[in-house]
Amino acid sequence: MVNLKCPICGGEITVEDDALPGELVEHECGAQLEVVKQNGKLSLRLAEQIGEDWGE
Repeated sequence: MVNLKCPICGGEITVEDDALPGELVEHECGAQLEVVKQNGKLSLRLAEQIGEDWGE
């Protein structure tokens, strides 16, 4: 397990060691976060919010 900080509120989040880049986690503050791997280390960033297209 890896302890990371939420980039929004600074709270602690525990992520599995085998978490894959692109995996989404939700923090208790309500933030949707994406796991990223930089220089072999895991970190978190705010996940992109993609709106529905509905073919328009």
